[in-house]
Amino acid sequence: MAAEAFAPAKINLTLHVTGRRADGYHLLDSLVVFADVGDRVAVQADTGLSLVIDGPMAAGVPPGDDNLVLRAARLIGADGAAIRLTKHLPMAAGIGGGSSDAAATLRALARLTGRPLPGREALLALGADLPVCMEPFPQRMRGIGEVIARVPDLPTLAMVLVNPGVHVPTPAVFRALTAKDGTPMPDPLPHFADAAELAGFLRRQRNDLEAPAIRLAPQIGAALQALSARADCLIARMSGSGATCFGLFPDQGAAERAAAALQVTYPNWWVCPIRNYESREL
Repeated sequence: MAAEAFAPAKINLTLHVTGRRADGYHLLDSLVVFADVGDRVAVQADTGLSLVIDGPMAAGVPPGDDNLVLRAARLIGADGAAIRLTKHLPMAAGIGGGSSDAAATLRALARLTGRPLPGREALLALGADLPVCMEPFPQRMRGIGEVIARVPDLPTLAMVLVNPGVHVPTPAVFRALTAKDGTPMPDPLPHFADAAELAGFLRRQRNDLEAPAIRLAPQIGAALQALSARADCLIARMSGSGATCFGLFPDQGAAERAAAALQVTYPNWWVCPIRNYESREL
């Protein structure tokens, strides 16, 4: 018996830090979409629990017991599974790679074993991004990640993801954030007829972690400048806590042309043209 699941990249189009709880967790308000690029998890029944990591981005991914994939397997109670994680996304990149991998592992193991998926509170023990990654559709994510709501009728988006090859630890970025009580997004969110309308809205919103991340890793600023320099880029912004940035373009052709040009100019960067992903075939 075997099962597979796709682990799409998560993109924070906005990320407002709106407060901090007494226990230290930050409160967020974020518009999240998922990409048609990602990792893949394959599982099959076995006598024990094991993990093999391969793929073009496998280097440096820790395979030990603390890997989120193995933690997810233990959470669902799957102690007899051989797991293969094929990495296509850079690690520690602000696009939810580890959380999406864990969510894909849970989906695959649920199909393999028939076990129920963990509830939202249990998922938070693996990380604040787990609940939203379990439902990889356009979502508004609030609280510490446990309050999610579907965003209907978001237009198809053509984007380019760029990672300049630096790792920015999320805790360090939050420590460097000075203002932790920003305003949330408007409620309800407006309807967006096309990418241009969405870009206009995004320009009035924020990623509050962008400035502190750039202070820690100036290469992020260079990536944003490179995306913004494309004449047809509607908006460029960092995703999550970095270092991956996205550029939103009017159509897929423009995104692919921009990606090709950036790959020539910056051959050591990870550059990927994408569409937003919305499918139940996970």
